[in-house]
Amino acid sequence: MAFNLNNKLVVAVASSALFDLSDSDRIFQEKGEDSYREYQREKEDDILFPGVAFPLIKRLLNINSLGEDPVVEVILFSKNDPDTGLRVFKSIQHHELAISRAVFVTGRDPFKYMSAFNASLFLSGNKDDVKAAIERGLPAGHVVAPLAFKDDDHDELRIAFDFDGVLADDSSEAIYKKAKEIGEYYAHETEHAKDEMPEGPLFKFLKEISLIQNDERKKEKEDPAYQSKIRIAVCTARNAPALERVVTTLRAWDIRVDEAFFLGGIEKSGVLELYEPHMFFDDQMGHIENVSEKFPSVHIPYGVANKE
Repeated sequence: MAFNLNNKLVVAVASSALFDLSDSDRIFQEKGEDSYREYQREKEDDILFPGVAFPLIKRLLNINSLGEDPVVEVILFSKNDPDTGLRVFKSIQHHELAISRAVFVTGRDPFKYMSAFNASLFLSGNKDDVKAAIERGLPAGHVVAPLAFKDDDHDELRIAFDFDGVLADDSSEAIYKKAKEIGEYYAHETEHAKDEMPEGPLFKFLKEISLIQNDERKKEKEDPAYQSKIRIAVCTARNAPALERVVTTLRAWDIRVDEAFFLGGIEKSGVLELYEPHMFFDDQMGHIENVSEKFPSVHIPYGVANKE
């Protein structure tokens, strides 16, 4: 009987996001494919160091240990062929990551296979791949490495999302960009405060991890000693009166977040330094730059904020 991924949270991760491949990439860029292939074979048993997405992926997979049936599936999407990609799988095994499925495409676009695996997110260190995926309407993000991030040993997974252009679409962002003064934007959002916003590129990912979190909350009610391993935060530049529409939308989606920061233009790095996310998703590099100095971050190159 065929294995069904339709009832699971599926994340597609490129080797460039999961591990630090900076040395390998330099060989490829400077010396070409033949030297790269030889280098990967020579280093086949040398374990790769964790990359930007490693803390997120490790904790997503750890969720499977909390129940009888695995609810999370992570699939390696690689532009290598199986020969040069073998080092990555040996590193996966060394780090004890429960990843058994892979897509190798030998230099082509791996993200085109996302729908075949029901993937709700594609993470990559390749900007061009991510941009091309977003242009196809696929949920993808470019990982940005922190300058100084030391992962802890705790199982808790903390994810932070910007709202507009990430969870919701960019329709309100477009109004904000066109407005001659901030009052026009506030008037629009107040008028539509009771209107649900359209879904953005990472809506499906949020919805699916929220469903897993709901099961965690049920366990907490049944067993007071049990603590949920997932925390979700929204961190947005919106403030009152524009914040009401975020609440309206989350209610319509039947999604409850643990923490919400409506910052009204205050730098996001301050609150995120205390929240300590294992991944922060935002559609604007200007917001990510300071956060990514300390925490793993993902740029979602979607919408009007990325067309200037």
